[in-house]
Amino acid sequence: MTESKNKPTTSFWIIGIVALIWNLMGVYEYLTIAYMTAEELFALPPEEQVLYENIPAWVTAAFALAVFGGSLGCILLLLRKKLAIPVFIISFVSILAQMTYNLLMSNAIEVYGPMGLIMTVMVIVVGAFLVWYSRKTQAQGILS
Repeated sequence: MTESKNKPTTSFWIIGIVALIWNLMGVYEYLTIAYMTAEELFALPPEEQVLYENIPAWVTAAFALAVFGGSLGCILLLLRKKLAIPVFIISFVSILAQMTYNLLMSNAIEVYGPMGLIMTVMVIVVGAFLVWYSRKTQAQGILS
């Protein structure tokens, strides 16, 4: 391969930075929920209070793996490291576990309405895209 084929394009950097911001927003959301005080919980509508009080530990763990893994994967991608691929895969599997709970085992969609469903689909799509994109960039010789 010539050096020009291994050089990342501007779109690579844009995608990597936007994906990192997306995942850091997920980290912020996770930390907000994980460290919610009783006062903050009681300020929520009753349906949301019940939802948050009943989240199983495995779902919280999946949420943490998804967002911290996604953030780490983005950093590795921007550093052009092929380790980004398995990290994105772990993040994506965690996304699927968390979203399976949200869609099928809780009433999260009822509580949050159509916006909750749209966000769930977006998270799954972005996670799948990052797995695909990291594999694509490795095939292009961008990741080492």
